[in-house]
Amino acid sequence: MTNYEIFTDSSCDLPKEIIEKFDLKVMQLEVIIDDKPPVLNRDIDIKDFYDQLRNGANAKTSAVTLGHFEENMKAALEAGKDILYLGFSSGLSATYNNGVMVIEDLMKEYPDRKILYTDTLCASMGQGLVVYHAAKLREEGKSIEEVLEAVETIKQRVHHQVTVNDLFFLKRGGRISAATAVAGTVLQFKPIIIVDEAGKLSNIGKVRGRKASISELFRRLKVTQKFDELGYVFISHSDCLDDVNILVNMIKADYPDTEVVISDIGPVIGAHTGPGAIALCHLGKTTKGVLE
Repeated sequence: MTNYEIFTDSSCDLPKEIIEKFDLKVMQLEVIIDDKPPVLNRDIDIKDFYDQLRNGANAKTSAVTLGHFEENMKAALEAGKDILYLGFSSGLSATYNNGVMVIEDLMKEYPDRKILYTDTLCASMGQGLVVYHAAKLREEGKSIEEVLEAVETIKQRVHHQVTVNDLFFLKRGGRISAATAVAGTVLQFKPIIIVDEAGKLSNIGKVRGRKASISELFRRLKVTQKFDELGYVFISHSDCLDDVNILVNMIKADYPDTEVVISDIGPVIGAHTGPGAIALCHLGKTTKGVLE
């Protein structure tokens, strides 16, 4: 019943111990720093990466290649396994579409194997939460079809509450103007960003000061959380663990039984957020981005 592999991609930002525990197949996006040769996401030291960004390095990213998908998926199929692919939001990367192109060819080549897939419409640890939930269901003995159905049921309710500390990385990515970045930095405005229903980033407001931005993430969690259905919160961050611990203490004070999983924002997403970003991800009672 559970003779299938769960594939995802490195933008899920899951900790190594979870990837290894559930034997997840994580396809690697690539990162290019200052026009040097591309490096796979997994081969980058995350602390060094953010230090380089602080020192002015320019990082660009590229989607998982067709060849990387084909090599790894074909190996699973040749081993007699079916495949469930849970992909990085197509609203943020070409990765999912690359995966689907390969899958459609493999379905013709291996007509007796099941290859199921879905666009999670999530990113970072929001995507990670979806993959983690799928892995736990597989561990419980759920079939590939049952797991896909469960993912489809929750993926539009995975909330991503995000704030960044350095507005100039948003300016570099074209999300705000240079004038807004300068003014916002002077006035200490911090944006509040979500991943919306289309799987795209959406700037929904701003608060003044870092502490206020962390409190706003927690406020939005309190309004939307559905811990009686999925009792865990995933937090990813770009080299700002002290600030994350402030947020964790808030969560634990009000929800002491809630599991909190913390991980780094990997280079693929960190290249666009810069150091100091925090993403708080959880299952909500409403469609993601909708408070009530």
